[in-house]
Amino acid sequence: MKVVAVDLGASGGRVLTATFSGADAACRLEVEETHRFPHGPLALPQDNGETLHWNVFQLWSEILDGLRHVGTAHGRPDSIGVDTWGDDFALLDQDGRLLGCPVCYRDRRAEGMIERACGRMSRENIFRSTGMQFMTPNALYHLMGMVAHRSPLLRGADRFLMMPDLFHYWLCGSKTGEYTNASITQMLDATTRQWDRKLLDRLGVPHHFLPELNEPGAHLGTLRSSVADETRLPADVPIICPATHDTAAAVAATPGQGQDWAFLSAGTWCLFGAEVDRPYLDPSVLRAGFGNEGGVRGTIRLLRNITGLWLVQECRRQWSREGHEYSYAELTQLAADAPPFLAMVDPDAPAYAQPTRMAHAIAEYCSRTEQPVPGTPGEFVRCCLESIALTVRLRWEQLHVILGRRLSVLHMVGGGVQNTLLCQFIANAIGVPVVAGPVEATAMGNALIQGIGLGALDYDAAREITRRSTVLVEYTPQETAAWDDHYARFLERRGG
Repeated sequence: MKVVAVDLGASGGRVLTATFSGADAACRLEVEETHRFPHGPLALPQDNGETLHWNVFQLWSEILDGLRHVGTAHGRPDSIGVDTWGDDFALLDQDGRLLGCPVCYRDRRAEGMIERACGRMSRENIFRSTGMQFMTPNALYHLMGMVAHRSPLLRGADRFLMMPDLFHYWLCGSKTGEYTNASITQMLDATTRQWDRKLLDRLGVPHHFLPELNEPGAHLGTLRSSVADETRLPADVPIICPATHDTAAAVAATPGQGQDWAFLSAGTWCLFGAEVDRPYLDPSVLRAGFGNEGGVRGTIRLLRNITGLWLVQECRRQWSREGHEYSYAELTQLAADAPPFLAMVDPDAPAYAQPTRMAHAIAEYCSRTEQPVPGTPGEFVRCCLESIALTVRLRWEQLHVILGRRLSVLHMVGGGVQNTLLCQFIANAIGVPVVAGPVEATAMGNALIQGIGLGALDYDAAREITRRSTVLVEYTPQETAAWDDHYARFLERRGG
């Protein structure tokens, strides 16, 4: 069985062919990258400044290219499914036409909207209903921003589709949504798992265009004839809805066993938390900044966003613009050779949220807080990686308080596990083993859920297949006393 996993991140996308081989207890999954491409938001001049848009036409063109490559290399796939980064959405008119290019979650149109929402409903009541973290990227605040700025797009909008739903619509005509991705909009009732229309009325957000929601594994249709002609694939290829939020897909493929583990999906963002069987809606969860995101098989991802390798990516982008090109492997080696604990920053500080000259922003913060200022790329990157690891330690401790029990292992998945220095730093910081892998957790989770949707396997088998198909690397904690000391300093600098 071969399925196609289209996996779109916020800085690049891939079309992958996932092959299941062997039967029952011997079944394994191999993921092959068929097509890879970079992309990113574009700042377009507007009357009052700039707006960050996604070039969905480029993304669609790249998806079609990838599907053509699949057909050439492998013939007819058994199904196709799309996952993407979270938060962003498109609006369609009543004829299914796209109303403008979707706006990036990092755009400033949602600034001030959390405060506006909490002026109409208490933060506690919003959390008790939605169970979600209060984050400006949430679709709720972008819709509120559109209302506040009287966006004409809202007048013509007939359907709201999140990014993977848009591509599924273009592939097969389905105008439906998917639960795991809808859950992170902060517009879903955490208990009923349906759109919270009463909350949206209170906040003045239109909701007539919100779609029916599918569960992961749902059949959405088959390829449009025009897409079949364009890709040279048969028109009877089914489109199966995976967990369309990339973190939900990654957690579905995380090879944890039992209930004694947490996950960290590491990349531009680090998504940290635990898989639980119900939403945690207590005020203590709200105070800690954790949220309840939808998972597969009725589970909840109790998690907290942590700014991840975005810091390093933006430093590298700045140095590239200044004429200094470094590979990520070179930067990691330079960081390993740099002196430890020179300085620390809060990765989640608002100053680092927007595309910026990141090294300059870090240097300015270190100078203002009377810390040594990093002077080399290695020192900057080590500062970033150590600060991320210390932030994971903070969230690790908070998670234990919420759950009322301690966990004994952290599973790291995603592209960030290729940064072995970060994996080791996190093990050092939290004082328990870190098990790294798979790198391709999102694509594997996408493929596994397609396999479930096809009836070829069940959820109990999925994580076993991941364990059989992946080389897992364990990082044992080192120098924990030194990391404990610097964690105490980190807390003091953050104010406790």
